[in-house]
Amino acid sequence: MVRSRMSKSLKFAAAALLICAMCAPAPAQQKTDPKAGPRYHVGRAPTAAEIRGWDIDVRPDGQGLPEGKGTVAQGEKLFMDNCSTCHGEFGEGNGRWPVLAGGKGSLTSDNPVKTVGSYWPYASTVFDYVRHAMPYGNAESLSVNEYYALVAYVLYLNDVVTDQNFELTNKNLATIKMPNEQGFVMDDRATSEKSFWQKDPCMRDCIEPVKITARAAVIDVTPEDTRDGKSRGVE
Repeated sequence: MVRSRMSKSLKFAAAALLICAMCAPAPAQQKTDPKAGPRYHVGRAPTAAEIRGWDIDVRPDGQGLPEGKGTVAQGEKLFMDNCSTCHGEFGEGNGRWPVLAGGKGSLTSDNPVKTVGSYWPYASTVFDYVRHAMPYGNAESLSVNEYYALVAYVLYLNDVVTDQNFELTNKNLATIKMPNEQGFVMDDRATSEKSFWQKDPCMRDCIEPVKITARAAVIDVTPEDTRDGKSRGVE
């Protein structure tokens, strides 16, 4: 008797669910682009304020520099407190940490020293990098004015600016010319390597076969240090 009543109750419940499902309004049909792929309706579009929070890159021409200012003297204290542990008090680098100053005229030598002064092409991108990545382990923790002061001090260490009272601002930063700016060229691969970007690239017998004319061991091309006779790279 109990089974019979339970069976009737289950049948009644199933019928009720079926009726509810039939009465429920059909979900609205959304027009989707078949080429766009599936959409999972997760998340939302960022607000303008949220975009401003991460859109802080600065171009070589200075576009994107935030309003602010800082002097060399202010930057010296900030550098000592936040940067000198790794980079040295004068940008000479501690241990294996990067050297920030010096290296002038060394880029064509056997041991080039790439620093802000000897290598970096644009002062505005020094600001961009320092603001994005420094202090190490605590990036973006300083104010905009403090980053201007830090960059001013780094430029001072490299004799790019020579006045301790010099004030770096968003108005004059992009006008500063770095010593190695002419050592960089615009990316022209779209034209200089145009022959490589073909719709139907060559896949067979494209170049003449390579012919070996001599062996390194025979012609003795290993460079040597004339001072002690050891090959370069031998410690």
